[in-house]
Amino acid sequence: MVFLHGLFGQGRNWTTIGRALSDSHRVTLVDLPHHGRSPWADHFDYIEVAEQVAGLLDPDDPAAVVGHSMGGKVAMLLALLHPDLVERLVVADMSPVTYDAGSGGSGGLARYARAMLDLDLGAVETREDADRLLAPEVEDATIRSFLLQNLRRDSSSASGWSWQPNLEVLERDMAALAAWPEDRLAGVASYDGPVLWMAGGRSGYVRDEYADAMSRWFPRNRRVALKEAGHWLHSEQPELFVEVLRRFLAS
Repeated sequence: MVFLHGLFGQGRNWTTIGRALSDSHRVTLVDLPHHGRSPWADHFDYIEVAEQVAGLLDPDDPAAVVGHSMGGKVAMLLALLHPDLVERLVVADMSPVTYDAGSGGSGGLARYARAMLDLDLGAVETREDADRLLAPEVEDATIRSFLLQNLRRDSSSASGWSWQPNLEVLERDMAALAAWPEDRLAGVASYDGPVLWMAGGRSGYVRDEYADAMSRWFPRNRRVALKEAGHWLHSEQPELFVEVLRRFLAS
């Protein structure tokens, strides 16, 4: 199993889920480009990211690929471009559509990028300081905690701290992050493997009007909603998420 995190995430966000499934699967947690310990580039491009993930996989040992949010789009493109690498696919709270960057798509995420960039790291002595300084711009404590996982001690920085994600590029290329590269998929066939399309019931990333696009690219998709979860459904309801995954993997 290969797990792909969302925007501002990192592979270790999947530790709890991966550990729960490691009794029956070999698990790989990936830091996607521009995040965690993976390298940065001067731009964000979904297809380039999907190709880099493809380089980690082996057609003689295809994987069950699980992707959340941004990682969901990477996972979908990986399956479309390299179906021999993907035995089955799980897409968590994401759809193969271009979202409106000003509304339910990436608008809030762009605000988070700006809030992190504007945080005065020179005024931070402890993580509690960072949490307090970020609170006026990011009121939700759970989201703040998630974002602050990206703050690390850095002796090479004047402030003693640095952010792991490539925030300047991610903020600048937010329109690319919100997009689905339809125009670059001409001639690409739909993916005919089994697909679990998971939705957070309190999130807007999976909607009825996106079902046609999902079925066009992934005709064997099965949609499941975790009714009490929002966008970060795997961290909000991990036990239920694992239960649904187990059933899909065994089907």
